[in-house]
Parts: sequence; structure tokens; C-alpha cells
Amino acid sequence: MENYSIVLLLLGIMMALSAVADRIKLSSPIILIVAGIGLGFIPGMPPIELNPEIILLLFLPPLLYDAAFNISFKSFRVNSNTIATLAVGLVFLTATGIAALAYSFIPGMNWPLAFVLGAILSATDAVAAISITKGLGLSHTTTTILEGESLVNDASALVAYRFAVAAVTGSAFVIWKASLIFLGLMAGGVLIGLLAGKMLGFILRTVRENSLVAISFTLLAPFITYLVAEEFHVSGVIAVVMLGLSISRLSAMRFPESIRHQSKNIWDIIIFLLNGFIFILIGLEFPIVIKSIGKGMIWPYIGYALLITIAALVLRMARVFLQKVNLQKAFSSQKRRITEAALLTFQECMIIGWSGMRGIVSLAIAIGLPKELKNGEPFPMRAEIIFISTVVVLFTIVGQGLTLPWIVRQLKAKHPEQAVKTH
Repeated sequence: MENYSIVLLLLGIMMALSAVADRIKLSSPIILIVAGIGLGFIPGMPPIELNPEIILLLFLPPLLYDAAFNISFKSFRVNSNTIATLAVGLVFLTATGIAALAYSFIPGMNWPLAFVLGAILSATDAVAAISITKGLGLSHTTTTILEGESLVNDASALVAYRFAVAAVTGSAFVIWKASLIFLGLMAGGVLIGLLAGKMLGFILRTVRENSLVAISFTLLAPFITYLVAEEFHVSGVIAVVMLGLSISRLSAMRFPESIRHQSKNIWDIIIFLLNGFIFILIGLEFPIVIKSIGKGMIWPYIGYALLITIAALVLRMARVFLQKVNLQKAFSSQKRRITEAALLTFQECMIIGWSGMRGIVSLAIAIGLPKELKNGEPFPMRAEIIFISTVVVLFTIVGQGLTLPWIVRQLKAKHPEQAVKTH
């Protein structure tokens, strides 16, 4: 009952602070995280222990479904090359880069542990980026790429994380086997998502005269799809994304405006509550994880986290601008493998590159690290990995979050001809 009361209190605080943030024109994720940290340090405040499986099940399916449902399928397809590059290639590149840095600088960090840390921090959280840039007038291309990346990169990061943890526990890592498993997980997720979309579509067409029942099925479907996919050991993330894309196309063609309007209002409320609660939880975790680190090591580990944050940002910026060059070359070639609409402007590259914030998925999988190895020994450097991951999440959301709106405004002022580019 005590935790139930705390959750209600946090929701109330979240709603009040969101209203304040809107009034003072400051990004609500930043205010909510700072408030969460402050609440966590209040004497007598009972700690809220996060169950990573519950967190992933509670937050991922509705957020992914809503993003997939609302994304422009046409724009997604036009920018699919860039989205795939960021959501798959950049995830593994970032994991490797962070692993190399951690192995080189952090005492006691071997290669398997370094790759665990890299995998945890490899995926960005577009929820934070979109929340922070809301109302800044981003181009349609920028928004589509950020949202499209977030629909897929969690799946890539979770796969990388599983293999890294397996390596720590003593399982052999064979790259061709890992690649086949990755493809199988993705393909299985696509298949289950499409089947779930077909089933939900049939149900919705049957009950569409009853708007409340129809909307209730859309609320339930993402959670069931995610659980079924995970039960079959394929990607629940990809399954939910495919479900959202399928129902989005069906809704536009088959459903009355009244149902679509009601459904949007309900989903907007759910996503608002989930997004706000995520950021308060991220802040609340910092006082908890800081207690697991010796006082003499807190500042050195904060320094390592800052170094990792900078390295991840540099890698992302470099890869985004390289993608801009590659797209231009592909467009200029005789085969014209891409359309002009897929090209990126300097402004879009800067914003996409700077929007590489980490979030609740990184935090959840860090906390989800096993406490023991198969032989019963404690998982090495578990507390240190969780602490560094949490600090990196805070650095990216607060640091990049505070500067991103300023960067967007500066780019619009210097490149007004690109500010209206919508593709």
C-alpha cells in the first residue's frame, strides 16, 4: 500500500511539474529528472526498486505502438536507409566504441564487461529528444528519423546486451552465429507483429460499432503482442512496431473519424503519463545507485561517465554526417539508388546527431543485470556498470537536453532556407 501511495504521489507531482514546465517554457523531462533526484535524497523517502522486466513490459509496448501508429509510413520508407543505419549499424558501432573506451580507462574492466556497458548505452531514447524539441518546429524528416530510429534501435541494443552478458557468464561468442540469431529475432518479431496486426484488424472490424470495445482492444494488443513475441524468444520490440504500423494503415482506411478521434485522446493521455513517469523514475534511481558505490570512487566514475557521454556523442555526430555524404553520393550516381527527399541537410544532421540521448531502456537493462554468474559468484562490477549507465543517462538528458533547443534555434537563424524543409 505504501508503494501504491508513492506512485500516486509521483504521478501528481509529475502532472504539476509538467504544467509548470509548460508555463516557464522549459523542457519537462529535465525538470522531472531533477525533481526525481531531489525526491530521492529526501530523508525517509522509501526507495523505489525498479523491476526491469516490469519496466520494459509497462513502458515499451505502449510507447512503441503509439510511435509506430503515428509515424508517416511514406516518410519512414523514404528515410529507411538513414533509419536502418542509425538503428542497427550505429548501435553496434557505439557499443564497440564505448567498450573500447571502458576497457582502456576503467580499472578492472575486461572486454566482456566493457561490451556489457557498451550494449547498455548503445541505444538512444527518442522519447526524450522528441519531448525536449516539442514545439521547436523540427522538419518532418528529422522527426521521422528520430522516431523511426527509436522503433528499431531498442531491439538491436537488447540483442547486443544478451550476447555481452552471455560472454561474461562464460558462453562462447561466435559472430556468424550471433548474426544469424539477430536476423532470426528480427524476422520472428516481424512475423508475429504482422500476424497480431491481422488478428487485431479482424477484431476491430467486427466490433467497430462499439467504440469503447474497439479502443480497449487497441490498448491491450501491444502488451499481448510483446509478451507473445518474447515467449517465442523473438523481438517483442519489432513485433509491437509492426503491429502499430499495420493498425495505423487499417485505421486510416476503415475506421470512422469518431473512433480515431476518441482513440487519439485516450492514447495521448496514456503516453503523457508514461513519458512523465519515466523521467521521474530515472531521477529517483540516482540516489539509489550512488549508495552502491564507495564514496572515494563516485567522482572517478562520474568522470568515466562524462568521457563515455562525449565519445558516444562524437561517434553519433560523425556517423550522421558520414550518412549525409553517402546519401549525396548515392543520389549523384547514375543508378540514383535514393530519392532527393532522402537527402539530409546540415541542420538536420546537427539536430539528429545532438539528439542521441539515453533513457529508460538503458536504465532498465542495466538494473536487469544478473546478480550472480552461473557458478554462483557475484556478477563482476555490477554496481559500477549500473552507476556509470545511470550517470550517462542523466548527462545526456540534462546536458544535451538543455542545449538542444538552443542549437535548434541557432540553426534556424543561420539556415532559414532549411528550416522550412519538410520533404
